[in-house]
Amino acid sequence: MSDFSEKQVAYTIESPDIVKTDVLDPIDYAYQGKRDIEIRIEHPEHTSVCPMTGLPDFGTLSIIYVPNQHIIELKSLKYYLLQFRHVGIFYEHLVNRILDDLVSVLKPKRMTVVGHFTARGGITTDVTAVFEERS
Repeated sequence: MSDFSEKQVAYTIESPDIVKTDVLDPIDYAYQGKRDIEIRIEHPEHTSVCPMTGLPDFGTLSIIYVPNQHIIELKSLKYYLLQFRHVGIFYEHLVNRILDDLVSVLKPKRMTVVGHFTARGGITTDVTAVFEERS
């Protein structure tokens, strides 16, 4: 009888370096200077992998922002987020990376990214990262 280690499935854990921001498509915000709005985007099917084990991580991402000059085109955001599917990244790094990438493309007045990750070993994790424009 073969032991368990011989039956493990081979997989590749991708580096966060494969995630590109050039898929993100900013759109002009037509009401810039007229009024502030808050946009809330929910991505309830986020997946990435644990960088230590390669096991899948699942969660809901919430992106809440007040635009300045641009808003994000949602299909481009979906393609951006799908790049993380095989990326090995800790929750804390994932949320910060998404915030940094979106802030660099959109230059919002304010943005918050929240990751609510499903239980692993009976423990759930919520991670929040915040950006606020400096005056």
